[in-house]
Amino acid sequence: MDHDAIEEMFQSVGPVTIKRMFGGQGVYVDGRIFAVRLRGEMMLKGDEEAGALYEQAGSRRWVYTHNKTGKPVKMPYWSVPEDAWDDPDEMARWVRVAVDAAMRG
Repeated sequence: MDHDAIEEMFQSVGPVTIKRMFGGQGVYVDGRIFAVRLRGEMMLKGDEEAGALYEQAGSRRWVYTHNKTGKPVKMPYWSVPEDAWDDPDEMARWVRVAVDAAMRG
């Protein structure tokens, strides 16, 4: 996914800034990160409130295994709900959820 595609995906929140990070990209609005693209997957910011919504929509939480302890580490990012990929209004709804979570954080 190139910069233009990312900007189009998140056009509902206005201009976004895209920065390289973790071998992927961070997507920001008003200086707050609300999405990351890592290993070819776009993930949206979540918190307790947003996480419950993502879970209900069937999204997966980003979890990785800690190198030293071998324990799972839950990150505050969730996969984009499947329905959003084919429906711009749904995408805009989930992007707003992510931005709201970023602003609360």
